[in-house]
Amino acid sequence: MRVTVVVLVAGCVVLVGALVQGSVGFGMNLIAAPLLALIEPAFVPVPLIIVASGHALLAIARERHDTDWRGVGWIMLGRVPGTMLGILAVATLAQRPFAAVVGASVLICVLLSVTSWRPVPAAGPLVVAGVASGTFGTAASIGGPPLALLYQHSAGPRIRATMAACFVLGSAVSLAGLGLAGQIHPLQLTLAAWLLPFLVAGFLLSGPARGLLDGGRTRGAVLLVAAGSAAALVVRSAIG
Repeated sequence: MRVTVVVLVAGCVVLVGALVQGSVGFGMNLIAAPLLALIEPAFVPVPLIIVASGHALLAIARERHDTDWRGVGWIMLGRVPGTMLGILAVATLAQRPFAAVVGASVLICVLLSVTSWRPVPAAGPLVVAGVASGTFGTAASIGGPPLALLYQHSAGPRIRATMAACFVLGSAVSLAGLGLAGQIHPLQLTLAAWLLPFLVAGFLLSGPARGLLDGGRTRGAVLLVAAGSAAALVVRSAIG
């Protein structure tokens, strides 16, 4: 009975995260990772990475014609050194202060976005966003906002499909590394399989939600999710 309850609760968390990410383009890991770790630590990181990869593949299939593949290439060029910087930050810096700085940086970018800053997804900014995404994602589990903020003035399908492509490639690298390190086990694959129906349900529910946001509300949703995730990171850092 306990296993059934745990799976149902974890599944509901994944469903909500999939709904948010399917609507906005990011946010599932920001919602699901801390809650799943509390419910059952075995759900992170491998099962959640697998589930997130499945969501990203569904998103690409649904809006594949809107993916900015050129932008994805520049982002991944920056993500590789960014990931190494994130690993270095984990190894050398105090995590709570660093996470607070990351959260504050994202909040500042959100504030600038609603005042005077109008980012453009050109080659240089894309590489910088890739570095930031790799660093922040590796060290503080908040890799989506740097990319979303850069694309905030793009159409909703472009934001969602492009970020999904980045997530697929990033997740593949993460899973390959974990596999080589012997960190992927049959139990984790079983847990991921239990969560997949909830993922699909949340993704399907995001279909109607996309229509609401794409009527001129996508940018506001991007800024709201980015600010919320950054604020949550700052609070978690403050209370330990």
